[in-house]
Amino acid sequence: MTKQSIRTWVWLHKWSSLVCTVFMLMLGLTGLPLIFEHEIAHFTGADVEPVELPADHPRISLDRVMGIAISQYPDKVGMFVSQDPDDDRVWYVTLSKAPNLEEGLKQVAVDARTGDVVAEPALEGGVMNFIESLHVDMFAGLPGMVFLGFMGVLLLIALVSGVVLYAPFMRKLGFAQVRTDKEKPTKWLDVHNALGIVTLVWFFVVGGTGVINAWGELLFMNWQRTHLADMVAPYKDKAPLQQLGSLQAAVNSALALEPKRTIQFIAFPGTGFSSPHHYGVFLRGSEPVTAHTSKPVLVDASTAEVTASESLPWYLTALQVSQPLHFGDYGGLPMQIIWAILNIFTMIVLGSGLYLWWVKYRKVSA
Repeated sequence: MTKQSIRTWVWLHKWSSLVCTVFMLMLGLTGLPLIFEHEIAHFTGADVEPVELPADHPRISLDRVMGIAISQYPDKVGMFVSQDPDDDRVWYVTLSKAPNLEEGLKQVAVDARTGDVVAEPALEGGVMNFIESLHVDMFAGLPGMVFLGFMGVLLLIALVSGVVLYAPFMRKLGFAQVRTDKEKPTKWLDVHNALGIVTLVWFFVVGGTGVINAWGELLFMNWQRTHLADMVAPYKDKAPLQQLGSLQAAVNSALALEPKRTIQFIAFPGTGFSSPHHYGVFLRGSEPVTAHTSKPVLVDASTAEVTASESLPWYLTALQVSQPLHFGDYGGLPMQIIWAILNIFTMIVLGSGLYLWWVKYRKVSA
């Protein structure tokens, strides 16, 4: 490389790193407990645990489930119904004052076999909800998500420029070598480079999936404007429904169309995942590869007839695949532990980078 190109890469690495590092440290710190979110919920007793019954115990109707949930909050209406991917014993019913109102939400967990109210999980407040909100959007909603997405792009630029600068440096030292006999700044430079190159692939995976997740709301809005709008176009000029039909019948119709899939969640008419005239039944695949992806089936909320169904576009499929990968959810606890260790290494890389900049800045200022 020429001296000019080296200066350009140094400038890129320096400023892309400096601008995003504080935010990346925040994301690393908040991401650590989120990796073990399910384990923390189980340990603290926040996990929903239904009573033990035979696996083949019959399930009650979803219409009855909705009646039980709404009886807890008679002033609210159905918004979403969902189940955990590996446990169909509980229905999680999300209620709101109106289907499109995301304030004052309540969730009721109803046993799918007995109809008992198992719990009312808190959707707001609590330490884990605070950490998740800080990690996802810094309490700033969509602008916060878009901003963190740009910080992720800067991280990727810092990684690429760091590799370009480290490549010629490696010719003088062994791979990931740390010169322990040198002064403190030099040792930290070696630690920064060594951990950075060792965690490089993971850095790219988490940074890339983080950008996709951060801009997921924008991707979803694009799907609403295009694909979803086309699917519900025949109902555009129809009068609003006065009464909803059977939810169970709608689900039965969706499952009859896709018998190899299971329910991920159901969106009520009026939400962003359906239309004023449809239940949006989102079905997940039964194979490991498709378990994290969904296929929407729109069912007429008055007649229970399927009116439209199509696979999600590639960008939403990428979003759904990236979400569990971002937190290491694909390989169970062993992968989560590896993710946590790499996360700690990452924070050391970020912190050492700040330290090295500060040492150099003080020398220049002196």
